[in-house]
Amino acid sequence: MDEEYVEAVLSLVEQVPAGRVTTYGALAAAVGSGGPRQVGSVMSTYGGPVPWWRVVHADGTPAHADDGEAVALLRAEAAPLRPSGRVDMARAMWWPDEADPSGPGLSVPSGGMPR
Repeated sequence: MDEEYVEAVLSLVEQVPAGRVTTYGALAAAVGSGGPRQVGSVMSTYGGPVPWWRVVHADGTPAHADDGEAVALLRAEAAPLRPSGRVDMARAMWWPDEADPSGPGLSVPSGGMPR
């Protein structure tokens, strides 16, 4: 996988504030290439050092491969969760266009993210 792409994705994930989440698709759009699956691949391979639990599926479902650790970490950060364990996306979504554009390797579209 391209090192520049990996760094761009991880840099954005590092900027997601505690108690907020973003999606695989929003990250892919902000980086400007790839798609949700490519971002998922980056997260599964290289995402350990960043707050990986803040990246969820578009429907608010946290990462599955962690035996509930993502939900526990989101709860600890007071992220708004629904009774189902999914994140309340209307309240918790952080868009990558809120990122600090001076961050390393970022390429945030000038028009921002579609909402």
